[in-house]
Amino acid sequence: MSYRVAVRSLCEFTAKQGDLDLRFTPSPSAQEGIVGHGLVTGRRGAGYEREVALEGRYGELLVRGRADGYDPALNRLEEIKTYRGDLARQPANHRALHWAQARVYGWLLCRSRNLPAIELALVYFDVASQKETLLLERRDAEELRAFFEAQCQAFLTWAEQELAHREARDRALAELRFPYPNFRPGQRQLAEAVYKAACTGTHLMAQAPTGIGKTLATLFPQLKACPGQKLDKLFFLAAKTSGRRLALDALATLGRGRPLRVLELTARDKACEHPDLACHGESCPLARGFYDRLPEARAAALETPFLDQARLREVAQAHRVCPYYLGQELARWVDVTVGDYNYYFDLTALLHGLTQANQWRVGVLVDEAHNLLERGRGMYSAELDQRDLRAARRQAPAELKKPLERIQRAWSALAREQVRPYEVKEELPGKLLAALQQAIGAINDFLADAPAGLDVELQAFYFDMLQFCRLAELFDRHSLFDCSLLPPDRRGRAASRLCLRNVLPAPFLAPRLAQARSAVLFSATLSPRRFYADTLGLPTNSVWLEADSPFRAEQLSVRIARHISTRYGDRAASLEPIVELLARQYRERPGNYLAFFSSFDYLRQVSALLAERHPDIPFWEQTRSMEEDARQAFIERFQAGGRGIGFAVLGGAFGEGIDLPGERLIGAFIATLGLPQVNPVNEEFKTRLAALFGSGYDYAYLYPGLQKVVQAAGRVIRTPQDEGVVHLIDDRFARPQVRRLLPSWWRIEEDAQLTCSSSSQHVV
Repeated sequence: MSYRVAVRSLCEFTAKQGDLDLRFTPSPSAQEGIVGHGLVTGRRGAGYEREVALEGRYGELLVRGRADGYDPALNRLEEIKTYRGDLARQPANHRALHWAQARVYGWLLCRSRNLPAIELALVYFDVASQKETLLLERRDAEELRAFFEAQCQAFLTWAEQELAHREARDRALAELRFPYPNFRPGQRQLAEAVYKAACTGTHLMAQAPTGIGKTLATLFPQLKACPGQKLDKLFFLAAKTSGRRLALDALATLGRGRPLRVLELTARDKACEHPDLACHGESCPLARGFYDRLPEARAAALETPFLDQARLREVAQAHRVCPYYLGQELARWVDVTVGDYNYYFDLTALLHGLTQANQWRVGVLVDEAHNLLERGRGMYSAELDQRDLRAARRQAPAELKKPLERIQRAWSALAREQVRPYEVKEELPGKLLAALQQAIGAINDFLADAPAGLDVELQAFYFDMLQFCRLAELFDRHSLFDCSLLPPDRRGRAASRLCLRNVLPAPFLAPRLAQARSAVLFSATLSPRRFYADTLGLPTNSVWLEADSPFRAEQLSVRIARHISTRYGDRAASLEPIVELLARQYRERPGNYLAFFSSFDYLRQVSALLAERHPDIPFWEQTRSMEEDARQAFIERFQAGGRGIGFAVLGGAFGEGIDLPGERLIGAFIATLGLPQVNPVNEEFKTRLAALFGSGYDYAYLYPGLQKVVQAAGRVIRTPQDEGVVHLIDDRFARPQVRRLLPSWWRIEEDAQLTCSSSSQHVV
């Protein structure tokens, strides 16, 4: 069995040394890099060869990659690097890595074509000025062979260790057994579908009820399929910390006593030990000498197969390296990575980039996949606020004030053309984008000589500019460019907010899903299938599964309060009947309940009336911007044998992802259809989605709203032993087009009271 390694990965392992240094970054965006490479190679002669595939062996090591270009007439191999800023400020270890790559490619080319010598070129292309800087060296083939073999020899011990680990891992996974005597109802069905998808290389959308053990039912078959499908890595992607925790718990059970390496990736702000310091050796002690200490830290980390956040931090502290960047390095060497969606789906996602660079065969599991729509929209959107620009200008050093003033002038000119408070623009503002790019270049130059970094306001605006410019390059029908006029400040100055607002993340998500050998998107709410397939970019041949529910209709009484309307215009009239419904249910069966509303204002109006009319009924409320300890205190009020009503906002922290089995929660009231607010932005979404799919209202309002309703109702029945009640409070829940979107196992009852007179005047 050969160990395959990409040229870049080989050189990063053997040639990186010295400090972790991010001052010469950020690099140009991926799109700028592609364009830059194209411009450089487009300037070459007719016989120039692009993307030259090369490979070579050294013992059990198979090294492969694609050289950027080769000119047979000059016998010159080129390694092309795009950059911004002043090349003279490039750290020496960056240059050393680039030369190492060029020399390895040089040997592979000499070997494949029997060349006695070759000229190597590092071509640095400035994406701003579009100028090339050419660094040349001529090497004999024997020199390059010796260099190649030295790199391989330095890597070989590690490669042999990795081969032994892979063989042991695959043997263990081939013998893996389900860790419990029996599957739960519906769990085996899901596990079999996941295994089949992994073995056939297809993508699966799986809707499976809460409580069947979806996390274990997806991880177990994917791991079981790894040896036969020769999968290199498995990525478990979650929307929330609770999802990561469930995955880590399941992997701890499945991996117990087995050579399975598991890594948890966390956000930089949660992992950084010195958030007040810049990421380079002159500022941060954990960046100083990072690559010199990395080999020992890496080896020590992998002696412990289970690397959650706490264990990773322990290893990093012991070896005096940055825990965040140690985790990034270890992602190359573990078998299973558990992290947030953004680690695979973001524009500059680490795991997706590594998969491409190393040509890994990967399996991808997307937990609670209904969240990927809004999260995807957030990842592929960007916003600039003119008030933030003013704050950045006030704090900016003298050499950066002029570039920021150019942005201000271009922005003000754009705002003067606007008539309405909110407008969608058909074209991107060319002058403003040029000013943003110039400012980014100026800040990059400044950062190379500023160990202390940027002021907080300027740094935040700098990152906003980077995201805005990256997405401007990718702007298309999947997104809107809009401008909102803001109220004047205390000095009477007008301002506006610009947004590149993603409507449809599918064009961004689809290539990342396609990169996987198989991907499984699973959730308790993925209906209707077509909506999620369209918006998340699933391939046309993806498979759909609706797993059998382990719950009986008798366990859950679902009642529609069709005599109440929760429409905005009817809310004042709805307060009293909602309060009486809450009180009647509570007195019929005292216990713990959750009551969901569409807004904090609506919630407080109902809770205040409940306190006035029924002061003996305990209740507690979700508040705006609750801290973690306050959220935990809210959940801890739901104890077995307890009594009271917790008031929460639908779609918030308590609408999904919390587990309150048995008597901890015996019922829920949902006083809203969860429809997004009707506003200019959502109306533009409706128009764009109608043009794309023909169902603008359903795609923009109805489907996202009812998904939140079903998730909230799913908090009530968590085990086959639970019994409870859900009150759907609005006459629109009785309409056939709405009822069809509710879970098929629900037995729905309608109250005998008459529909309110106002409801007939409204459509769903």
